[in-house]
Amino acid sequence: MTATTRQGYAKGRAKRREILDQAMSLFGEVGYRGASLRVIATRCGISHPGLLHHFPTKESLLLAVLEHRDAVDDEWLGDPAGIDRLRRLADLAELNARRRGIVELYSVLAAEATSAGHPAHDYFVDRYRNSVTTTALAYAQARDEGALRPGIDPDTAGSQFIALMDGLQVQWLLSGCVTDMAGVLRAHVRAQLTVPFPESP
Repeated sequence: MTATTRQGYAKGRAKRREILDQAMSLFGEVGYRGASLRVIATRCGISHPGLLHHFPTKESLLLAVLEHRDAVDDEWLGDPAGIDRLRRLADLAELNARRRGIVELYSVLAAEATSAGHPAHDYFVDRYRNSVTTTALAYAQARDEGALRPGIDPDTAGSQFIALMDGLQVQWLLSGCVTDMAGVLRAHVRAQLTVPFPESP
């Protein structure tokens, strides 16, 4: 591979990342249905055909945005178990408080995607199923460690945690970003545990 070819690939990757960032911003502002590929292309300083070279359809761009954000968050979360997993999820809420665009994107698209005809419908069905399942597993691990209060069902607790986490995002957006999402989540988990649940260092 020549230096010119490598430089071309690097420019292509950089432009693709810029398109994803601008699409994420616009989807968060106006929703998927209200977003225009031509507007995204203009924001990126490229032509509409130039954008289609990277993403041939609006649906392919949407799914690429969602997958990109998930990959970033999954890498950040790592693979902790039990209480550490719950703590890390609360930390993610704290991180999200510095990323309004991402929170807005997911809140808007999750609401839109309840329609079976929405291109991200299957994505969000799978995402919620996986989120609840992995959080329920963390609660089950906490129970096995003797850290969960008696009478708390891990499956129910997993559903409650994800519902609270996503509901807090809407409250946070509507409050002008003053709701303490991470603080509320930590208080919720502390009330369920028999051991301390400190903030991450």
